[in-house]
Amino acid sequence: MSDNESGVGGFGWFLAGLGIGALVGVLYAPKSGKETRDDIVAGALDAREKANEYYNQGVQQAGQYIDQGKQAVGDYLSKGKDVAGQYVDKGKDALEKGRTQFSQYVDKGKELIQNQGDAVSAAVDAGKDAYVKTATPPENL
Repeated sequence: MSDNESGVGGFGWFLAGLGIGALVGVLYAPKSGKETRDDIVAGALDAREKANEYYNQGVQQAGQYIDQGKQAVGDYLSKGKDVAGQYVDKGKDALEKGRTQFSQYVDKGKELIQNQGDAVSAAVDAGKDAYVKTATPPENL
């Protein structure tokens, strides 16, 4: 965390040091006023150039972080879509399996009803035949 703060804090300390250095230089310099003013202007221009360099570096680094963030979000979004697609496919498979089993159970039920209907019809027919045999005298047979 101190590395992150050193960029902003470091720049502030740089400017403070520059100002203090310029002040000390003015006080103890054996130069004329014009030379001293030229040195101060040169120092200020150097400080402005350094500030612009730090600014440009910060903009580039922020751009890199933004690009990395976009890439990470895109990756997570893609993975999420893939996982969701897998669950949708599993759901479709389960639904199809359920439909198939339901269809099989319906077919078995229809077959069972048909068999029971046939058995009932056969029992009714057998009952009719038995009634006819017992109800009619043997000489009419």
